[in-house]
Amino acid sequence: MTMLRTATRLITLFCMALLALASLALAAEQNLGSGGIAIQGYDPVAYFIDNKAVPGSPDITLTHDGATYRFASDEHRAAFEANPGQYVPQYGGYCAYGAAQGYKASVEPDQFTIADGKLYLNYNASVRARWNEDQANYINKADAYWSTQ
Repeated sequence: MTMLRTATRLITLFCMALLALASLALAAEQNLGSGGIAIQGYDPVAYFIDNKAVPGSPDITLTHDGATYRFASDEHRAAFEANPGQYVPQYGGYCAYGAAQGYKASVEPDQFTIADGKLYLNYNASVRARWNEDQANYINKADAYWSTQ
């Protein structure tokens, strides 16, 4: 009986380790700041509702897929909680133009585009301007790159 318990404990520990590694892999695909904060603390719902980058409150948060999102209001948090896939930035919050070029780059949260109901972030204003010149092509390229990550 003791060997069975030991074996069960080892299997349990092994499974927990695998789950921890899977969580790390998922988090590695996201552009997160200190403490796992997504979009540098900006409210993902505000991009859609207010059409601008709005800093979220550290007191109004929600964790989704290993990332902590901040919100400007409880209403925004509730909207996100009801349908997070609608609000999370594409390509893990990395620069959409960078993803189209085959790499992960940081972003300035106020450099964004909403296209076909999705949030795309960019490295800076000049990259965003380039991105917007041929958005559909860049989205196709970025989608292809991101599917391999």
